[in-house]
Amino acid sequence: MAAFQGQGSTAEITLTAATAKTVIQMVAAANHRVKILGWGVFFDGTSTTAEPVQVRLLRQTTAGTMTALTLTKRDDSIADTLLTTAQHTATGTEPTAGDLLESIEVHPQQGYQVLYPLGGEVIIGGGDRLGIECTAPAGVNVRATVIFEE
Repeated sequence: MAAFQGQGSTAEITLTAATAKTVIQMVAAANHRVKILGWGVFFDGTSTTAEPVQVRLLRQTTAGTMTALTLTKRDDSIADTLLTTAQHTATGTEPTAGDLLESIEVHPQQGYQVLYPLGGEVIIGGGDRLGIECTAPAGVNVRATVIFEE
């Protein structure tokens, strides 16, 4: 169905200093492309002089060791079930990084959100994975969100 939108949002995830962690990973169903409409990361740091967190939007080639994330339909009047799945909070084994799509630095007292313009959205191919990875110089918590369309 066209314009069937969903959203995945995490609870707070603890980032350990100088350790890359995938905070959310979206997985397209086999033979089913997914359009990423936007995404964001939001930190709860308290130091005004803290160094920025490195945030990368990546295609990923493996699942790593993560926890399943329940996705939400943005229009609950649609009876269909979302085919896209997601997971969060890599523990132990990180997913394998593929193509780097975006890389930004975000102050740990702030957040960052992008909503792509029509026609400029990121596409996940059928059966492929897209992840948000954060590396903080000092410990901080992060919440991540992804808005998508099937």
